[in-house]
Amino acid sequence: MKNWYHSWRAAIRIARRDAWRFKGRSFLVLAMLALPILGVSAADLTLRSADLTAAQQLDRDLGRADARVTDPRMGGVPLMQNPKGDNYQPVKSYDDEPWPEGEMDVATALPANTESLIDSEGTAKLRTTHGLLSTSVRELKAADPMAEGIMVLDRGRFPREAGEVAATNAFLGSSGLHVGSKLTARGLDTSFRIVGAYELPDGLNTAQVNALPGALLAPLDKALAAAELPGTQTYSTYLTSVPGDAGFTWNMVKETNAKGAAVTSRAVVLDPPPDSDVPLYEKEGASDYGGGSTNATELAILTTIVGLAMLEICLLAGPAFAVGARRSRRQLGLVGANGGDRHHIRAIVLSGGLVIGAVAAVVGTVLGVILTFALQPVLEAFLGKRFGSFDLRPLELIAIALVAVVTGLLAAIVPAVTASRQTVVASLTGRRGIRKSSRVLPMLGLTAVVLGAGIALYGSTVSDQTMIVAGGSALAELGVVALTPALVGLFGRIGRWLPLSPRLALRDAVRNRGRTAPAVAAVLAAVAGTVAVATYTASSDAQAEARYEPELPYGAVAVLSPESAADVPSMREDVQKLLPTDVRADVDRVVVGKKSCSSYGGGDECGQYEIVTPKAYECPLWAYSATGEDPSDKFSKAERRKFATDWRCEQGGTGLGSVGGEILVGDDNLLKVLEINNPEASEALANGRAVSFSKRVLTPEGAVDKGGAKGGAGGAAVAPKGGVNGTIDVRLVTAAQLKDAEAAGESDAEKRPGTVKTLPAHQFSGSGNAYGVTVIVPPDAAEKAGITTVPFGSFFTTEKLPSDAQQQKLAGELDKTGSDPWLTIEKGFAPENSATLLALAVFAGLITIGAAGIATGLAQADAEADLKTLAAVGAPPRVRKALSGFQCGVVAAMGVVLGSASGILPAVGLRFTERRAEDQMYARMLDEGWSSGEQATAPFVPVVIPWETLGVLLVVVPLGAAVLAALVTRSRGALARRAAI
Repeated sequence: MKNWYHSWRAAIRIARRDAWRFKGRSFLVLAMLALPILGVSAADLTLRSADLTAAQQLDRDLGRADARVTDPRMGGVPLMQNPKGDNYQPVKSYDDEPWPEGEMDVATALPANTESLIDSEGTAKLRTTHGLLSTSVRELKAADPMAEGIMVLDRGRFPREAGEVAATNAFLGSSGLHVGSKLTARGLDTSFRIVGAYELPDGLNTAQVNALPGALLAPLDKALAAAELPGTQTYSTYLTSVPGDAGFTWNMVKETNAKGAAVTSRAVVLDPPPDSDVPLYEKEGASDYGGGSTNATELAILTTIVGLAMLEICLLAGPAFAVGARRSRRQLGLVGANGGDRHHIRAIVLSGGLVIGAVAAVVGTVLGVILTFALQPVLEAFLGKRFGSFDLRPLELIAIALVAVVTGLLAAIVPAVTASRQTVVASLTGRRGIRKSSRVLPMLGLTAVVLGAGIALYGSTVSDQTMIVAGGSALAELGVVALTPALVGLFGRIGRWLPLSPRLALRDAVRNRGRTAPAVAAVLAAVAGTVAVATYTASSDAQAEARYEPELPYGAVAVLSPESAADVPSMREDVQKLLPTDVRADVDRVVVGKKSCSSYGGGDECGQYEIVTPKAYECPLWAYSATGEDPSDKFSKAERRKFATDWRCEQGGTGLGSVGGEILVGDDNLLKVLEINNPEASEALANGRAVSFSKRVLTPEGAVDKGGAKGGAGGAAVAPKGGVNGTIDVRLVTAAQLKDAEAAGESDAEKRPGTVKTLPAHQFSGSGNAYGVTVIVPPDAAEKAGITTVPFGSFFTTEKLPSDAQQQKLAGELDKTGSDPWLTIEKGFAPENSATLLALAVFAGLITIGAAGIATGLAQADAEADLKTLAAVGAPPRVRKALSGFQCGVVAAMGVVLGSASGILPAVGLRFTERRAEDQMYARMLDEGWSSGEQATAPFVPVVIPWETLGVLLVVVPLGAAVLAALVTRSRGALARRAAI
């Protein structure tokens, strides 16, 4: 060993020979290092292959066309756009004018002498073998060369005639149809033959049907309009090809923008113009949303995760290298006896990490590439899109592989230093000698714990940055890891009260902290992360449960159809046929205009209705003046806080009762389903009176002036007493009056157009939950007032909570109607993270058992002579098994206890930070007048300790590790004489 090259060469040869000799240990470390490399390299290759280049994305969006011209629905006003075509706005400023809206004829904006292909897309309800399926219908001449690449033909052919369609594999799979089947649409008598199957490279799971332009959507829209059913909502764009090789230039894009259309041009996207030539960038306040920069927070989180993963692997693999160094100590002693010094010993042990790390890097990377290539169809199906290409990036893969090499070297550092400090005599005789523990490491660990806890405390009480809490907690956890050898020594003091086997196991762990501490630290790190996430998750679940607002009483069922009233009778029958229902409450909804109008609003000849709030009952924070000034600006913070508890500013409750609007038309059965036991309300409905659950909408009988009762908007107003009778005014605004109503705004409600209908009403006097219902109107009262209603759905009580199978079967039957109904079964609050807590406990348990097992293997190798001595003096065979089990259990128990204590800190810190943020937001909401009524309640941000998870970790995992270690340990060993000096 004349120089460093020859010494390291010899060291690597020795390490390679030892790795081959001890295959089990080498394979264990190899697996720990290679598995993360396999996963990361496969993930990198998958994401890079799925991340399309601009040219590949354009091929899928445009096919072979030069550009796609679209209607931005701004009424054809001149536009300016960015080069990508995904950000545009009108040239003219509309600060004081209504924003331009409306459709345009895109064909008029196409440049002269260009070839174009219309691409239209809408939604239709198609009949399948299972019923009706709402499906995207795309009318595009897919066989045209200009469209090549947008749709990829799988089998058959694209349609050539009006009576033919093609369908995606996803549609055929979900519909039960196949190539050659007949296909019909709901509302259209014409049938189509499926002549081919295709896929969308960017949407493998998209159910879509392709037809020739004008063959399906236009006839279907005409038939649906005749039946007063919602249309297909068709939207059309144009694929365009221009003569020459220049493509659709930027000047052509600006000319098309001047005609009111937006453009996505292949030539412009691939070779964008300078920013100075883009009018959109020059306009004040405009920006290109297509750009972006690396998120520093995400990068910090990723770096932290990688660092902690490397630390965990080092802590797990370190004892394994220590095992190898211990078993090779005679060999290392011979090196020292023949002139080798300490750095040669370190080089040999470090070479073990280098050799296994290098092999793990190669094996993990190669397997990652092979698995990604072999599983490409599976990965594409999971991502829902095809790879652009198999994008192999050598530099990234080499960087990932180097992580394994570095981790292997880091894991071998401590065993290498420990082995180099052994004397030649101790190494040759197998005796360990006596070494005092270092005092530097515990002091550094204690400093890190105090500093990290202080940073976390600062972040949770002063700062709003959760990253400060996370950083401080991570530093404190690293400090605990550094303190582990000292803490292990403290655990040894309880050994005097333990029986023989656990006492021997605990004292052996304390006396050999070099192999015990890394394993305990590995368990500590895994358990700390698990406890932190589990505590945060359990706290979040408790907060979500406190905030949970049921949509209906427990076990109640609602099936509602906000769009189509024609299918409501069959839906009601399906529910009663498939679910164990008891009371059924049918409800209708109010429509203004055609009976096909949706409860969501919009549509031709469809108006809206509103309940008129008496002026005296208007919330002062919502009463806009004629100037449009924010009414809350007129009041001080103290006044706005006072209004937060004012009955006039109460928000409506939440629940399914508000889906159909403020009014539900029903009878006393609806009260029974909502579990409202109020004889006065039932009597009012029976007598033809509406029941109001809001104090703000009813004018008591005998009121002199509805619009300006005493108190007004700014003074104190007396709430109507529960149980009183009065009237409710409902304004019906037709489609022709909507614009005038919008122009009138909320400042002058009396001048809003519309017909006002007056209903006799009763003010609800109970305290029950109405689940979002504002007013219940009896059917005869609505008819008498001249209010048009249509069937909306039904509410049901059940004899027992329906099962998931019953719910799925009912949902399948309702899907056959094609009306997209709302099906709700109130099952109460269900925590979303229970499976997460179980998975975390299992993960921590596996890490604990693995680390404890490694430490136990090292302890057996270290204490083989002691075990032989026990056998020689007559110890029963079970002592060997018991000692092995307790050695494993001791390591697991120490790591779990320390990890549990360390993991609670970051979770508590994060919850305190969230509590501060929510308290600040709540105070600001009150000051600004944003929160009122039921919203004016202080936030509830609890800290909940997951005792079940902690119980599993503190009790089950150490016991399981001990039992497992005892079971796999041989009870007898070969006797041999003790080595002499």
